[in-house]
Amino acid sequence: MAENPYKKYREQSINTMTQGELLGLLYDTCVKRLNEGVYFIEEKNYSKANESLQKAERILRYLDGTLDRQYEISENLTLLYDYFLRRIMTGNIHKDVEPINEVIPMIEDLGKTFKEAEKIARQQRN
Repeated sequence: MAENPYKKYREQSINTMTQGELLGLLYDTCVKRLNEGVYFIEEKNYSKANESLQKAERILRYLDGTLDRQYEISENLTLLYDYFLRRIMTGNIHKDVEPINEVIPMIEDLGKTFKEAEKIARQQRN
């Protein structure tokens, strides 16, 4: 059976991303999963909501796990990721969109900050 060309292209593009670009993709995907979770909660499709929210949680845990602990900002980011995770889990357990909607803009802003930092770093390299 032939391999899906889109899948192959996506894998190749991910493998050639800079760390900053990959970080931006992770934040974008996390926000996408959270928005899906909110939608599914509102539609009372709780199994799909749980699935989407758990994917967002895995991304946040991954981001926390990749932090370089020698920098002071890492501890601050860990505390922020922990807060995000607690709010998402609260929303998931209680099937309440409010705590999830609370953290979505924060995660979006954090992602934008990292994207801007990547842009500045790229400009300085060139």
